[in-house]
Amino acid sequence: MKMTIVGESGKTMNAPVDVRRFGHVAVLFGGTSAERPISLISGREVLDALQAAGVDADAFDPAERSVADLAKYDRAFIVLHGRGGEDGSMQGVLELLNVPYTGSGVLASALGMDKARTKLVWLGAGLPTPSYRRLHAGMDFDKVVADLGLPLMIKPAHEGSSIGMCKVMKADELPQGYATAAAYDSEVIAERWITGSEYTVVILGDRALPVIRLKTDRNFYDFEAKYQSHDTQYLCPCGLSGEKEKELQALAVEAFHTVGAHGWGRIDAMMDEEGRFWLLEVNTVPGMTDHSLVPMAARADGMDFQALVLSILAQTLEGASA
Repeated sequence: MKMTIVGESGKTMNAPVDVRRFGHVAVLFGGTSAERPISLISGREVLDALQAAGVDADAFDPAERSVADLAKYDRAFIVLHGRGGEDGSMQGVLELLNVPYTGSGVLASALGMDKARTKLVWLGAGLPTPSYRRLHAGMDFDKVVADLGLPLMIKPAHEGSSIGMCKVMKADELPQGYATAAAYDSEVIAERWITGSEYTVVILGDRALPVIRLKTDRNFYDFEAKYQSHDTQYLCPCGLSGEKEKELQALAVEAFHTVGAHGWGRIDAMMDEEGRFWLLEVNTVPGMTDHSLVPMAARADGMDFQALVLSILAQTLEGASA
């Protein structure tokens, strides 16, 4: 079977791909991180789409099988969210086994999973991201409030899907906010709160897809707003002027490449009340559930889910002989 991958109102993005060229594909999902439940849903969606397209693809859950078995496969589609799959460790295994895989490499995956170090890189490159402080038990939390102001966003440094995150409105709430995040990670950050609108930009190859604006009645775009609520609004067109949307897309692509990411991913950002954009984080293996943002942006670009996953998998053929 051959599949032509299209997008951007019918524009062909890749030459027709003979899916037999993919060979035997392992779709990695599940794993042992706190994001396992979401990964199981994402991975099943990807696996079903690949198999429906005629790809010889198998489910592969590293929590249930030895990673040594990956040597039997021709390539891997990584849909593992969180630690053990999105942090460079699985990418390192696949590098050692010489198995091509989707998405970013070891360094960018590890860096993207670490919110504090991602911010250091962005700040070093002169890119806008909210001020932050690392938190630890016994520190002077009042000093953190004095430095950053209120409200604050508290985040585990190495979790995704908004797990362990909370908004702190008062200084005396900060110790509990820290404890909530520290239950998931030994590294916790407090980030200056940005009042404004939240956006996400999906990167596919070297191109930013249409921007999505996120609206929720909750305190912020948390786990429930992402995966459980039916009241969360996803606006695409996002409501920005054409000029502002291009500005955000260009910033997102620069931020993505600055951490060394490639293939596919997502950049989350805010626009404050003065119209300035602020980078929040990078996702190198974003969700692929029915609530997820990557498929939404792809649809807005004229690409259905099957074409999307084939486009991502086809990136593993780059450099191979035709």
